[in-house]
Amino acid sequence: MQKPTTKPTNPAFGSGPCAKRPGWSPAVFADVPMGRSHRSTVGKAKLKKAIDETKALLKLPSDYLVAIVPASDTGAVEMVMWSMLGPRPVDICHWETYGSDWFTDAAQQLKLDVRNHTVERYGLLPDLSKTNPKHDCIFTFNGTASGVKVPNLDWISNAREGLSICDATSAIFAMDMLPWTKMDVITYSWQKVLGSEGAHGMLILGPRAVARLESHTPAFPLPKIFRMTKGGKLTRDLFDGATINTPSMLCVEDYLDALEWAKSIGGLDGLRAKSLSNFRVLEKFVDAHPWAHFLCENPAHRSNTSVCLTLDLPADGVTKLTKLLEKEGVAYDIGAHPTAPPGLRIWCGSTIDAADLSAMCEWLAWAYEVVKAETQTWTYRICKGF
Repeated sequence: MQKPTTKPTNPAFGSGPCAKRPGWSPAVFADVPMGRSHRSTVGKAKLKKAIDETKALLKLPSDYLVAIVPASDTGAVEMVMWSMLGPRPVDICHWETYGSDWFTDAAQQLKLDVRNHTVERYGLLPDLSKTNPKHDCIFTFNGTASGVKVPNLDWISNAREGLSICDATSAIFAMDMLPWTKMDVITYSWQKVLGSEGAHGMLILGPRAVARLESHTPAFPLPKIFRMTKGGKLTRDLFDGATINTPSMLCVEDYLDALEWAKSIGGLDGLRAKSLSNFRVLEKFVDAHPWAHFLCENPAHRSNTSVCLTLDLPADGVTKLTKLLEKEGVAYDIGAHPTAPPGLRIWCGSTIDAADLSAMCEWLAWAYEVVKAETQTWTYRICKGF
């Protein structure tokens, strides 16, 4: 196969931190209030704008609250687990490494009454209908390491008694997660679907989650960065931009830029459409190349952001392929997660352009043939005793 000549404009196809938006440059930081307090008038205004623009872009219900919190999506989920869980048994649905972290924390750290809903291997989704509406439930909307997403929220009861807690970090802004009212808590981080900077998390609370915070006292002391109530009442100013710890105003500005860009391409609908269009590029590629396969077995469960593939190559062959593509400057950070089967994990969120994916796919086909030929040559030599 002839070596391609057209390279992606942006070869950053890693699944987190993810590619910056098309056209991004450091010029977006021109208006950052560097050296100013986040409690100053300008600082508070920037933080409040990030919250308000988030609510508007997502079209959240009016009684849902949004806060900027420490430690990325992980920090947001941990805040919720330590602050809200305990009154009821907890159903934890997980099918890859990131979701399994929440099971480990609930069972081993918090020592809660936990029901484990999992699968025997990557590429599958557990039977979510087996969750108990009387229990609290934690689930990851999109399994970034396995390429398996939740197809819909029909399995969550509108008459549930427990809380529905969703880790949405690689799904929000890219997948259909409606209706929002199916989820009492939603968390995500800036560096995923919108490709902004890391270190900060977003916490979205519905009224049922607020009620839990104001009625439940955890059985253990809470670290300062997990505290969302004072005197048994929700700390309301947290949801107006009064962050628990000092945020990076540089990162805030970058997030504001990402939100503005999102509006310019059609808002939530435009973001979702772009991600789905990107996914179809890889879908067509897999259909045309019998040596490439989706790790996710059910088409309805396949992620349109973190697309996971297996290849008809040995593990060392896959490693050679990813290194070759990185050396050529056409695809960075696309190897499978270390816990997943050997393969590829290619980001197809809305900050990726379909033209770049198409160009990368041509190089992927070329690299496969190069590595396959090398593998066959070495196998021949070993068999012949050379």
